[in-house]
Amino acid sequence: MSELDVRAAQRMIDFVSECPSMFHTVAALRKRLDAAGFTFVPEGQRWNIERGGAYYTVRNNSSLIAFRVGEKLDSYHFQLTAAHSDSPTYKVKAVPELAGPAEYLRLNVEAYGGVMDHTWFDKPLSVAGRVLVREGNRLVSRLYAPDDDLLIIPRVPIHLDHQANAGFAPNRAVDLCPLFSAGALERGAFDAMVAEDLGVAVENVAARDLFLVNRQQPRVWGRANEFVSAPRLDDLGCVFISLEAFLAASNPHDVSVFCCFDNEEVGSNTKQGAMSTFLRDTLERLNGALGFAVEDLCCVLAKSMLVSCDNAHAVHPNHPERYDECNRVQLNRGLVVKEAANQKYCTDAFSRAVFCALCTDAGVPLQAYANRSDMPGGSTLGNLSNMQVSMHGVDVGLPQLAMHSSYETAGVADVRLGTRALQAFFEADVRIDGADAAVLA
Repeated sequence: MSELDVRAAQRMIDFVSECPSMFHTVAALRKRLDAAGFTFVPEGQRWNIERGGAYYTVRNNSSLIAFRVGEKLDSYHFQLTAAHSDSPTYKVKAVPELAGPAEYLRLNVEAYGGVMDHTWFDKPLSVAGRVLVREGNRLVSRLYAPDDDLLIIPRVPIHLDHQANAGFAPNRAVDLCPLFSAGALERGAFDAMVAEDLGVAVENVAARDLFLVNRQQPRVWGRANEFVSAPRLDDLGCVFISLEAFLAASNPHDVSVFCCFDNEEVGSNTKQGAMSTFLRDTLERLNGALGFAVEDLCCVLAKSMLVSCDNAHAVHPNHPERYDECNRVQLNRGLVVKEAANQKYCTDAFSRAVFCALCTDAGVPLQAYANRSDMPGGSTLGNLSNMQVSMHGVDVGLPQLAMHSSYETAGVADVRLGTRALQAFFEADVRIDGADAAVLA
């Protein structure tokens, strides 16, 4: 791999390391947007939006939408990307500790999203998320991510489980309880630890959203530096490349929009998910602040386009039979366009043609993915967000191995190739006429 490819992949894993939870992801995005000169416009205040300005808003501290308003809105429309801030993991319950057997102290956790359970065993773990702290008559949200190896989920040894290699189906209420102490800590130690780390009294910890974190370090690896592995590549890889493209691009003719939604892994139907009103509320307020009417927004949406960015399955080296013969993708061959007849992906011929033409003109390679016809896949952001804000959309993603594992693998070259593809989309003036034609200026 080239030095440029390796540097881009290293920047991505540095970003992933900053983002152990969806709340940390939004904080990392805010830091970068602030440094780029964007203005924060809170949902709870009136907005003053000007042409040529750059802004962002946040919901629940776990979803964020940023937008840059063109100075020459002669063909007013939106060009958007959407990725998600959450990844499959386990959430710590409100009463967090399980005492025993003997002097053991374990955590009581619940699966969040489609977790590949067996990948979480025998690894150093910690927790991260947000904590609500009482300060007098105020409740204040604080980020929490101790830089310590605090937990492990141990496997039963093969001597006591002779079928360990024949098949492993862990019971989440029994097998997936992380070990916190072997007797040195007493019950109540978890909340006491959180309070101590935050510098508050334990009685002032009002509530928390904390999740398990795999502490394995991200890295670029391989004799030829072909691979990048890290926790949470799905979907922080796409968050990273879409943000990089958004910040690098310039387009005076549209309103460019970057979206990062929470809760995709659990269906997106929350107040801050892709299926919530967050995007519609933001675009409606932006439209009004620019002096346009409600009917203008309907016209604008009909001329707009969304690129939904969520990672794709690269063909597995040991199991190629699980993939479609023709529509399978590889690492280090470029961003993937995903399509499904059941419309779990929002790609259709119109949106595919537009996005592929833009990338062809920019000299950026793309790949095509579809599930095997007898193995239906899951859904993602594009079709869900379109239930609230309908527009042309295409589903894309970085190719990766071991999706939903606690440690995932992607291709080093794809980070820069994916960024270039999305930057080409943001920089083009895509003028859509219904579903009849599109002009790429």
